[in-house]
Amino acid sequence: MLAALWFVADAAEEGRNVVLSMLVVGLVFLAAIGLGELTHYLGAKRRRAKLQRPL
Repeated sequence: MLAALWFVADAAEEGRNVVLSMLVVGLVFLAAIGLGELTHYLGAKRRRAKLQRPL
């Protein structure tokens, strides 16, 4: 009986680790997307400012 509980506890811990690692990977993807969008926005802003300045 104790061995069965140990396997269940071990499986629960492994499942928790899998879920946490999936969350970390998701945050990495969101950070990469956010960084790309930020650089796109800043580049467009810089191009607009460059076109509007006098020669």
